[in-house]
Amino acid sequence: MKRTVFLGTYTRGESKGIYSCRFDDETGTLSGFRLAAETPSPSFLALHPSGKYLYAVNETDDYEGKASGSVTAYRITSAEGGILEKLNTVSSHGAHPCHLVVTPKANAVIIANYTGSTVAVIEIRDDGSLGKTLNRILHKGSGALKPRQAEPHPHAVNLDPANKFVFISDLGMDQIVRYKLKENGQLSDRLGSTKVNPGAGPRHFAFHPKAPFGYVLNEITRTIIAFRYNQSSGELTEIQTISTVPDGWTKGSTAEIFIHPDGRFLYSSNRGHDSIACFHIHQGYGKLSLVEIEKTGGRTPRNFNIDPSGKWIIAANQSSGDLHVFSLDQNTGALEPAASRIEIPAPVCVVFL
Repeated sequence: MKRTVFLGTYTRGESKGIYSCRFDDETGTLSGFRLAAETPSPSFLALHPSGKYLYAVNETDDYEGKASGSVTAYRITSAEGGILEKLNTVSSHGAHPCHLVVTPKANAVIIANYTGSTVAVIEIRDDGSLGKTLNRILHKGSGALKPRQAEPHPHAVNLDPANKFVFISDLGMDQIVRYKLKENGQLSDRLGSTKVNPGAGPRHFAFHPKAPFGYVLNEITRTIIAFRYNQSSGELTEIQTISTVPDGWTKGSTAEIFIHPDGRFLYSSNRGHDSIACFHIHQGYGKLSLVEIEKTGGRTPRNFNIDPSGKWIIAANQSSGDLHVFSLDQNTGALEPAASRIEIPAPVCVVFL
């Protein structure tokens, strides 16, 4: 089956915005690369549940003369062609928005503003465009590693599998902050937070699709913390910390984390080491054991994604400007480089339609 893939980038160099291509999940090949929409630094993308709309953060610090980034809504006018029509752009209510999700009822987007230290919730109208602001929440605090953690840095937004709670990984505070999701897409007042090791820098988070476990990827220390998840209270209890890089490696940082749809394997990317680590998830108690660490064939692997068939990973190498495809061993989870590769300037996000 051929699928459209949307690609977010940084536009500091040759890139002009969001790109698209086609992916064949029978052969693992990429084709039909094109510019889908011109827009500044769309570093993270989120798909509407209907598949009709796409939302992009614009990771900047100047929107209409204010110290803020923005968010842009698009209509997908041609699914096969990967063509986008801009609907509107609104303020993200904080500088350098770096992550967003669409709520399950598709009534809002929730945005993490890295430099702005804020989390914003913006209404999605019936026509897919962005409407009024529902929340603007300012995080307060700091972490152990100064000046890197001198202030809050919300970095990712995650909903639990029951869509009851929203978790914000805050790299600057060394905390995972918890809110309740309301019916209209708004967030409640802060319910609590889970502290991680000082100086760890929690970046992205992934919930297990079938069991009560969650995993946070720490950017600074290049580690993953496994948690047992209380589905009633939303509390996280640490059960393990494990490195994402080989013993003795002290350079670089992590970027992305995903769990395979069948729940048996977890993957995370390492910038500097330029690799993706594969872990086996022990069923029943959630701990991880390393399967392998596979080089991504380029420099600075930022985002990557597992295709809906569960057979492939597409890795986006930001610094070398390319996408590489890997097949996934369905028994061990191990990655095997495929022949397909395309060049794209500064790719940092991969979303399957």
